[in-house]
Amino acid sequence: MNQAQVIVVGAGPVGQSAALLLARWGVQVLVLDQRPGRGSGGSKSICQQRDVLDIWAAAGAGKVAEEGLAWTTARTYYRDRELFSWTFEREGPLPPCVNISQARTEQILDEAIAGQPLIEVRWDHEVTGLSQDASGVSVHCGQRRLRAPYVLVCAGARAQGIRASLGVSFSGETFADQFLICDIKADLPGLESERRFYFDPVWNPGRQVLIHPCPGGTYRIDWQIAPDFIPTDVDISRKIRQIIGDRPYELLWHSTYRFHSRIASRMRVGRVLLAGDCAHLVAPFGARGLNSGVPDAENAAWKLAFALNGWAGPELLESYHAERHAAALENLEITAATMRFLAPGSVEERMRRRAALEGGRIEEVDSGRFAEPFWYVDSPLTTPEPARPFLGRPPKGALCTPAPGVILPDLPLPGGRLREFTRDGFLVLLGDMCDSSLFVQVLGKVIPAPLAVRGLAEMDGTGSLAERLGAGPDEAWLIRPDSHIAAIIPHAGPESVAAAVSRALGGFPDT
Repeated sequence: MNQAQVIVVGAGPVGQSAALLLARWGVQVLVLDQRPGRGSGGSKSICQQRDVLDIWAAAGAGKVAEEGLAWTTARTYYRDRELFSWTFEREGPLPPCVNISQARTEQILDEAIAGQPLIEVRWDHEVTGLSQDASGVSVHCGQRRLRAPYVLVCAGARAQGIRASLGVSFSGETFADQFLICDIKADLPGLESERRFYFDPVWNPGRQVLIHPCPGGTYRIDWQIAPDFIPTDVDISRKIRQIIGDRPYELLWHSTYRFHSRIASRMRVGRVLLAGDCAHLVAPFGARGLNSGVPDAENAAWKLAFALNGWAGPELLESYHAERHAAALENLEITAATMRFLAPGSVEERMRRRAALEGGRIEEVDSGRFAEPFWYVDSPLTTPEPARPFLGRPPKGALCTPAPGVILPDLPLPGGRLREFTRDGFLVLLGDMCDSSLFVQVLGKVIPAPLAVRGLAEMDGTGSLAERLGAGPDEAWLIRPDSHIAAIIPHAGPESVAAAVSRALGGFPDT
């Protein structure tokens, strides 16, 4: 391949996603991984949220959504009594969530990479350090030295050497309890499309169990276990039998792990960006790991592409840290609250937990808030609008009301989805009272980045899209390449939209 414009360190799903998204922008990518090749087996990160499925569809990996098992209902139990359940709201053609093994997800992403000539993957390349100057980054792989204008590090939690070479700390904590994970194949009537969470069941007293359906009649079971417990084959068989009874089953894979709560002090250091587990680790409840890492990759990809093409101002890359570090902090806050409920650290916390569970005080029971997009309402790239305030997090499974910073609803349109029109640059959506030709004429002269102008009425041919979005006839909606709403401008004119685009680009580039 020609000289790489971006080197991606790490060929896990975050690095794979980043490479595909960069290539979609026409960027030459070199992916490095220290392993000798792709490993196999194990479900690992299984829950993939709707907005991540959307990103993968844009990257050419729509098979993840097609092959994954869509589930809609989550039930939570205390011992053998159901406390509550919730369901996802349906938004568009993509399912709200699918379960699929990480191993299969990586295979699908590899297939997409194999068909992309702008991506080269090199295994057995351990990155031992990074150094950078004003023109690029040198990547040290033992005695080998590679170079590119930018580096995106997706090397996972154990990338201590890389973080150290950048002067980045990774503070936080490791929780004492372990989790035992088993993938089994079995016939379990009633569990085929539901996620079940058990507090203190008789077959795991004092701790939790989580059961997820997966494709092909398989199930993922997680047991919280004591810090010093080393499960044997007999222990594993006994635990499975306690749940499924005497039904036949096949054990496909098992592992144990401890979970962590950590965050990098910086996610951008000069020409190097950090993404995924390399930058943040959270407890698994709510599936906020990979479902946060892939949006890291998307955020980084479009901003790196814009920087390489000279389409954006100098602050755009710094906004990667501002936006994704804030997302990581929110995930840490949410999962920390969950962990305080799941593994109380004091007598007072244990008493509160017991009172909530035994008293059925549903509002106090925390089994993990499911992953959702981070909303860039406080981003330096977002133009606020007082008439369109962010209304806060919606109830579990519900959709967020559109506002500046919020991700655009993925509404169905004739022949596709709304977000499919947002991936090639900025998109300006105009109400009926706005003159599209005037906006095209003016914006085309002042905006260097890719930008399209579309009337809301022409998007679906019926005029109903504006009503479904709640958009006014004199409004302009500015949508970023990652489908987040950068601005909603009432009484819109080309000049006000151009100002919002400039802000969303981190300022226009110097000319």
